[in-house]
Amino acid sequence: MALRAHSFLLAIALTTTLAGCVGAPAPAPRAPQRHASTGLSYAPQARACLTDLGRTQAGFTPLPDQYYGAGCSTLNTVKLNWLRSDTTQLQLSNLGPVTCPLANTLSGWARFGVDRAARSILGSGLRRIETMGSYNCRTIAGSDRLSAHATANAIDVSAFVLENGRRVTVAQDWAGDDLQARAFLRTIRDSACKRFGTVLTPQFNAAHHDHLHLEVSNSRPLCA
Repeated sequence: MALRAHSFLLAIALTTTLAGCVGAPAPAPRAPQRHASTGLSYAPQARACLTDLGRTQAGFTPLPDQYYGAGCSTLNTVKLNWLRSDTTQLQLSNLGPVTCPLANTLSGWARFGVDRAARSILGSGLRRIETMGSYNCRTIAGSDRLSAHATANAIDVSAFVLENGRRVTVAQDWAGDDLQARAFLRTIRDSACKRFGTVLTPQFNAAHHDHLHLEVSNSRPLCA
């Protein structure tokens, strides 16, 4: 009886602690916690997604489902180690857990949108996509609504490094003097808008001045 009461009090304490992530301006991503794990997703849809991702030749590791409370979770997610272009592996930086559907969408965009646009417009293939992260238990800036980052359904992309060493950044090149870089960024934005449910750029608001917000969602498509 004493053990059962102790477990009940412990559960209350954990719930209260985890609930604190909501409403914070931009808290750091939470590390997975073992007590929140429910194991890998074995639903047919989850297995099918992993199979599709494997066909893209991406390097990835399936991650256990995690619940953090207050609507924050990482379900049916993977750790992406690399993506694949037509000819080589594409590196990724600073990327945490992403849902499998988001990983599949990112894989197609990187190969058929970004790499091919880089070769066509900038004269060199893509080597690395730099990001500002994926999962983050937080709300949308200026609202009390959870961000897609709180369920690992969004990625913020900040820069692209080409095979010749050139680095194109959203912060400097979206409205910069280099017309080729500007054309490249707008071309891959248009490609992203055909694949992702929500794409937000520096044109949307000041909060996105240095990155492209790429999100898979079931809501009405938004490209801004």
